[in-house]
Amino acid sequence: MRIKIILIVIISLFLSSILGCDKIPFISGKKKEVKVIPAPSIIEAKGALIAKVNNIPVGLDDLNEEIEDYNDNVLKDRPDLKINTKEQKITYLRNEVIRRILIYQNALDKGLDRNEEVKQAVEKNKRDLLVMQNIKELTKNIDVSSKEVEDYYNTYKEQLKEPEERQIYEIVVSSEQEARNILIQLLQGGDFVALAKNNSVASSAKEGGDLGFIQKGKKSPQFDAAAFSDSLEIGKTSNIFKTPDGYSIVKLEAMHGGKQKPLSEMWDDIKRGLVFLKQQQAVEELTGKLSRDAKIEVYEGEIK
Repeated sequence: MRIKIILIVIISLFLSSILGCDKIPFISGKKKEVKVIPAPSIIEAKGALIAKVNNIPVGLDDLNEEIEDYNDNVLKDRPDLKINTKEQKITYLRNEVIRRILIYQNALDKGLDRNEEVKQAVEKNKRDLLVMQNIKELTKNIDVSSKEVEDYYNTYKEQLKEPEERQIYEIVVSSEQEARNILIQLLQGGDFVALAKNNSVASSAKEGGDLGFIQKGKKSPQFDAAAFSDSLEIGKTSNIFKTPDGYSIVKLEAMHGGKQKPLSEMWDDIKRGLVFLKQQQAVEELTGKLSRDAKIEVYEGEIK
């Protein structure tokens, strides 16, 4: 579908810049002779018939699907250019769809469908489409049971918790004695921010030691052990601890996250994930079987 949309955009831009509206008889209102090309059509119109270009029909569903793709994939940053009204759809039909069919029929008349480059491109696109269709057929009936969703939730409950984040302030100094002096001042009611600005050698000193909200694992194991300790309460400071950066003291300012979501909130996400894993497994099993039965040759020496 992405290939189709890209082609639509390229052709649209080409037609708009080169041909112009006055070159098309049904847009300008001028009567011009149009060569009727007996291009064979094996594509059936989907939905109510809304147009016919020589012998190629266009259905309402065809138009609506193309416009939906156009709106979704081409004009994400320009909602003002999206096609919504009946008049806009008619304009798109005339300016884009019918033009492309005319050019397609002209290409057939010139025998371009027999061009080797075109034939190779068509075959590659056909191969990709068949791969997608085969996978779709293979996985369409795959589902997971309620028990599978519940078992997964119960098994990985801890890992499914919201990540806990803590707002931590730090003071880092070079010597243990200096750290002891600062800790005494803190225990006597000293201001953590002021002490950090005046004494800390860490880059956070200019912010009064404020590291913002961080998750466990962002700094050293020694830091995590102190800053994310269950015994460290909000508004309290830690004891002195040694890190690769020096001697540190931290203060827990605030915390959020770390809660366990109920199964009801995670049901859809877990089910989608399990279905996807089963689909992957089915594809792996198929390709494994096909690989065992196939003759596969890889010429690694030719890869440069």
